[in-house]
Amino acid sequence: MTDINERIEALVGSDAGGDAGAGEDSGRSLVGRIAAIMDSFDQAEPVLSLVDLSRRSGLPKSTAHRLAEQLKTMGWLERDPRGYRVGMRLFELGGLAANQSQLRDPAVPHLHALAGRTGLAVQLGVLDGDEVVYLERVVVGGYRLPTRQGGRMPAYCTGLGKAMLAFDELAAEEVCGSELAARTATTLSTGAALCDDLDRIRTNGIAFDRQEAYEGLGCVAAPIRNSGRAIGAVSVTGPISRIDWDSMTRLVQDTATNIWNARFSHRPSLVAGGV
Repeated sequence: MTDINERIEALVGSDAGGDAGAGEDSGRSLVGRIAAIMDSFDQAEPVLSLVDLSRRSGLPKSTAHRLAEQLKTMGWLERDPRGYRVGMRLFELGGLAANQSQLRDPAVPHLHALAGRTGLAVQLGVLDGDEVVYLERVVVGGYRLPTRQGGRMPAYCTGLGKAMLAFDELAAEEVCGSELAARTATTLSTGAALCDDLDRIRTNGIAFDRQEAYEGLGCVAAPIRNSGRAIGAVSVTGPISRIDWDSMTRLVQDTATNIWNARFSHRPSLVAGGV
């Protein structure tokens, strides 16, 4: 999946030569021009003609048209018989941001508690297609991780990813049927091997990464779920020599349960005779 940063860089590259007709707008950065276009839309006028888009953004018509068409290819804008409107990709991103905050905020105290008990790094992630998105990390133990908050990794070779794939049938089928690169000597790089591991995870409720993504690093991960699909996953990660698989299994599973309870603890309970 193409990263948002890569898409921005593509826009920058295509606009690097500037706009000969930009006039007084020539000093505005590309990001500023994009922001001006997106800020032109509101609830009162969700669809704008090119003329209106140019007027509202303060951009020359040629610049507004070029950027609007490039944003359309990225799904940030869509064409309408009357002009342009905000694309579904932005609605998806907005929903993802809201869901991430609703999961991350109640999880943070439990992530710190788990890191304190294990002395290892703790990570929180969600599944986006065939990739893990890292929502939060608590890094302790005097070593560095190659992952970063907001970063992505293929789901098939990470504990977090496998913990969520095991409870997402459609995503699991797609990933198991794909070509899987062997990132290390122990990566589960065949669909059969990965599917067998996902079956075990469904049974035991715990996922292991034994140097499958990076040499020297291990991971114990548990899905954050009650029934059905996992809304996320939590993991303990560190040097393979410091991973106690048995003791960390219970700690990680308990943390996943605590995060689930914290996330949904304020939901109103159904009462007898209620709807």
